Amino acid sequence: MSSIRYTRDHEYVRIEGDTGVIGISDYAQKQLGDVVFVELPQVGARIEKGAQAAVVESVKAASEVYAPLAGEVLAVNDALEADPAAINADPLGAGWFMKMRLADSAALDGLMDETAYQAFLKTLD
Repeated sequence: MSSIRYTRDHEYVRIEGDTGVIGISDYAQKQLGDVVFVELPQVGARIEKGAQAAVVESVKAASEVYAPLAGEVLAVNDALEADPAAINADPLGAGWFMKMRLADSAALDGLMDETAYQAFLKTLD
């Protein structure tokens, strides 16, 4: 079973065992429009919570992706280099950005669950 948590900046972390899979929410990809390029971090990089972890560029804008939690990058989704549109097609699945070993899983408590995130989105309309 996986558990997804969200930030107010529309990043998500999906917990799979002791690993966090990081990406952007469906709402974020819709706001960006067609994604044409993504810059991912290096495997082995240590990223602090709230620090820039990746860059995504769309036909509308370039946007930073911030780490929802601190940790070490274990893997990046190299497939996005050839097919950045996967972020639009399946942001919570094939469009993931990186996998991290989380420095402190207790930090998840500071993030929104699905219900809280959906309520947060309603305040943005």
